[in-house]
Amino acid sequence: MTLAPHWLCDMDGVLINDGHQVDGAAEFLARLRATGRDFLVLTNNSLFTPRQICEALTSHGVAIEREQLWTSALATARFVADQRPRGSAYVIGEPAMHEALAELGYPANPVDPDYVVVGETWTYDFEAITRAVRLIDAGSAFVSTNPEATGTTPDGALPGCGALTALIQRATGVAPYVVGKPNAVMIRDALALLGAHSAETVLVGDRMDTDVRAGTEAGIPTILVLSGVATREDLVGAPYQPTRVADSVKDLIDEL
Repeated sequence: MTLAPHWLCDMDGVLINDGHQVDGAAEFLARLRATGRDFLVLTNNSLFTPRQICEALTSHGVAIEREQLWTSALATARFVADQRPRGSAYVIGEPAMHEALAELGYPANPVDPDYVVVGETWTYDFEAITRAVRLIDAGSAFVSTNPEATGTTPDGALPGCGALTALIQRATGVAPYVVGKPNAVMIRDALALLGAHSAETVLVGDRMDTDVRAGTEAGIPTILVLSGVATREDLVGAPYQPTRVADSVKDLIDEL
């Protein structure tokens, strides 16, 4: 499995954790490069633009190029543009989500959009949420970037995209279509960007519910690392299992 030519790596909990590089992350990516393996950093984080993420990773000693990053915001923008090429969207989220749609020429529309798109955000605007509810009631499709109900910080948990969409779902009775992991849409995008086949690819992640499930449903071998969210206890009774468990990516370096 570690001989696979293509790698998908989650970001938070795999390469960085609470603003610090995971031990061995830079060496792991360097080893992938040195052995000629293609890789893509695949993250459900939709708060930041690709430029911001690349700058942040570089500041933590984990340097990647823009082309080596695929976020749930980019995947969501690609999804809605593919589904309704001449459509429009009303967005709740940070500039990263707005920018991803603008780069594809997908216009904002607060009146009668094809989609209500919800991403992670630092602020919960009651007026914006009310508008989203009314637009969905009027027939706009409901899409979100990722399912996580919480995010982690050094100070504790904060509400995630899943928490905000739960509020809107409760008000409308409509569940969002979630584009990010574990949805295979995001995995297929990543494989296409790498020009890779699932049988020649490995996915490394720190969560059972998004990373390992995504790999399992896409037919990709998975490595669960314990440097982030998951613990060995999470494996007990789970309906799907990672192909392998490692303490961190540092344990994989000598095998590449």
